[in-house]
Amino acid sequence: MGLIAVLKSGGFGRWMKRFFGKEQVKIGIYGPPNAGKTTLANRVVRDFAGDVMGPSSNVPHETRRVRRKANVEIKANGSSLTLDVVDTPGIATKIDFHEFMEVYGMDEDEARRRAKEATEGVIEAIRWLEDVDGVILVMDANEDPFTQVNVTILGNLEARKKPVIIAANKIDQPNASPAALKNAFPQHPVVPMSALTGYNMDALYDQMIQTFR
Repeated sequence: MGLIAVLKSGGFGRWMKRFFGKEQVKIGIYGPPNAGKTTLANRVVRDFAGDVMGPSSNVPHETRRVRRKANVEIKANGSSLTLDVVDTPGIATKIDFHEFMEVYGMDEDEARRRAKEATEGVIEAIRWLEDVDGVILVMDANEDPFTQVNVTILGNLEARKKPVIIAANKIDQPNASPAALKNAFPQHPVVPMSALTGYNMDALYDQMIQTFR
């Protein structure tokens, strides 16, 4: 189709995106278990699509399969960006079914099943790194930033040259220290926020548009 035909069909915006940028970006939400990934995914989708991605809980590995919500148009400061939001299982270096029994009161069969599904979820999340265009790395601002999981995920993303935003989550809690995350990872934008309360989400949306567009 020629340019004149494209203009007449109302497809100029799509034509511009094909030549000058992606029509849509897939953004993965990554991080360790219980950092608040699904809570953040739900916040983004609810704010702009009136929906949610899935359930979240205090039990680790509640999300054990990748979930994707397409065509979520986020807006901030007069700009917008259309996303596929990809909510991933928590990345962990060790998943022990005994923890589900001893800490969370599951019977052995349920604990073993959850541990197996969680391990499969970690593998699936890592495979998705090939397909996403950028990553929001969710870290708990109340915890030591230099965990093995945080450093491993970030090193992997840097090796793949994926654009990254660090979401310093749970800033609503009294011991939160987003400054520790900023000092630990000065090479990446760090946005203090709370996915649970919605605190500073506008700043995160603005940073997402700047980083991923």
